[in-house]
Amino acid sequence: MEARPTKVAIIGAGAVGTAIAYSSLIRGVARTIALMDINTAKVTAEVLDMSHGLEFVPRADIIGGDDVSVCADADVVVFTAGAKQKPGQSRLELAEATIGLTKKILPGVLEVAPNAIYIMVTNPVDIVTYAALKFSGLPNNQVFGSGTVLDSSRLRFRIAQYCGVAVQNVHAYIVGEHGDSEIPLWSSASIGGVPLLDWNPLPDGEPIDSASRAKMHDEVVHAAYKIIEGKGATNYAIGLAATRIVEAVLNDEHRVLPVSTVAKGYEGLDDVCLSLPTLVSRSGAGSRLHVPMSEEEHAGLMSSAETLRKMQEQFGL
Repeated sequence: MEARPTKVAIIGAGAVGTAIAYSSLIRGVARTIALMDINTAKVTAEVLDMSHGLEFVPRADIIGGDDVSVCADADVVVFTAGAKQKPGQSRLELAEATIGLTKKILPGVLEVAPNAIYIMVTNPVDIVTYAALKFSGLPNNQVFGSGTVLDSSRLRFRIAQYCGVAVQNVHAYIVGEHGDSEIPLWSSASIGGVPLLDWNPLPDGEPIDSASRAKMHDEVVHAAYKIIEGKGATNYAIGLAATRIVEAVLNDEHRVLPVSTVAKGYEGLDDVCLSLPTLVSRSGAGSRLHVPMSEEEHAGLMSSAETLRKMQEQFGL
C-alpha cells in the first residue's frame, strides 16, 4: 500500500518560517507544505513565489493562508510566529508578548491538527516550548523545541574550520539553554572517532587548547548577534536545522538531536525545558542520552537550567 502523503504546517511567514518552507521544498520533506500567517498579503506572496519553482524540486504542493484551517491534519507543525519588537521594548517584554501570542494561536491549531508533532522555533525557544507544553496539555514527546540543534551545528562548523576537516566528521554538542548560558560538551566531542581533547593537529594546524576552545565557545554564543548586526535576522541555518528535525520525525529516524524538552529523569532538570541529545522519531522527542560530562560541564548545565528556571518564574510558568 502507498504511504499516506505527509504534511508540514509552518506558523509564521517571516524570515525563519519562509526559510523552513523553502528548505523543506528543496529537500522533499513532505508532500504538502502549508504556510500560515495573519498577514494575508505576505503569506499569499510567499506561497506564490515558491510555487513558481515547484518544477525544480521533488514533487510537492505548497499552500498558505491566514486561517488555521490551512494547517488541518498536519503531521508536523513548526511554530515560528513571534511578537515584533517595538521601540524601547526590552527582551523580557518581547518574550512576554511572544508567550502571549503562542497562547492565542496554539488552541486553534490544536483543533485542526491534534495529532501533529509540534516543534517550537520561536525565541526564547526554551521558554516558549515550556509555555506551549503548559498551554496545550500535550505530552512532552509531542511538543519540543529546536533547542541547540543550530548551536551544535555552529560549534561543529567552527571545530571543522579550525582543524581542517569536513564538518560531517565532527561530533559535538551544545547543551542547556539556546542562549548565553549554553554549554559545549568538549569532553565527549570527537573528530572521526578521535576524542577532540586528544586531537593532534594536522600539518600547519594548531592544537585545540583551552584558549582556542574558549574562543570557539564565545563565537558560537555570539554568532546570532553578529549575523543580526549585518543582515537583520538569522534565517538560513535555522531553516535548515528545523527542516532536519522535521525529517527526523517524518522518516522515523531515531536520530540523536539536541532538542529542547523537559528532561524528566535527570536530577535537577525535570522542571525546565533545555537541550540534551535526544532520540527524535515519528513519535517526537523520545529518550534523552546520558552523555558523559566533566564536573565543569555538569555544573554549567545546572547553572543554565537555573537561568531558565528563573525566566520561567518571571513569566508565571
